[in-house]
Amino acid sequence: MNPIAFYIFGISIRWYAIFISTGMLIGIIIAKYNCKYRNIDFDSVLDVVLISLPMGIIGARLYYVVFQFNDYKDNLISILNIRQGGLAIHGGILFAVLAAYFVTRHKKLSFLKMADATAPSIVIAQSLGRWGNFFNGEAHGGPVSYGFIQHFPSFIQNGMLIDGVYYQPTFLYESTWNFAVFIILMITLRRSRNNGLVFFTYLGLYSAGRFLIEGLRTDSLMLGPFRIAQLVSLIGVAIWIAYLILNRKSYRK
Repeated sequence: MNPIAFYIFGISIRWYAIFISTGMLIGIIIAKYNCKYRNIDFDSVLDVVLISLPMGIIGARLYYVVFQFNDYKDNLISILNIRQGGLAIHGGILFAVLAAYFVTRHKKLSFLKMADATAPSIVIAQSLGRWGNFFNGEAHGGPVSYGFIQHFPSFIQNGMLIDGVYYQPTFLYESTWNFAVFIILMITLRRSRNNGLVFFTYLGLYSAGRFLIEGLRTDSLMLGPFRIAQLVSLIGVAIWIAYLILNRKSYRK
């Protein structure tokens, strides 16, 4: 699969960048639509996004580099090159959420309302972003037989044929799961007025799916014998459950 979509004045434009950028754009459009469900001003959302989005990209890159530093220590300038991938979503979420929290505090806005309105945007952007991984030939699982991969569309088969070996399309599993989470969040946002429910449901459902899918991948960031993404995902699920327990009375009402 060719990771380069086209060239502009001799500069290669990669599919990875196209899918990431498209996901961000669609996310902003959806956030504008969702503002009415939490009675917040879209201009305020944009103020937060203009800070949290670049902070998220920085966090995603730093998170990845920290755990893969041996790949960069002899050429530190390559840390700035994200065109070929190397963004860890957990780092991106952490930095973006922290940035959004401090900005909303500074502007005296409701962080939970803002988080609820933008959570569906985040997960749909993640769903699209996984297709950038597909074109980069990354975020896949272990080797599989043709008998397994033949059940997928031909372009998936071709993309998962790397150096003569078929690999499990875990990028597709996560993209599909994230899209399902997006649908659930959009429904929840419309039906519930409990501030924070949508955001924490995003955190829990995404983490649950990521935990399972991460176990199939071959390129996980590791901390000793443990997959870091699975450890973080367990924390995400625990936070979601704790939130539901602490707020169970309001949900009954």
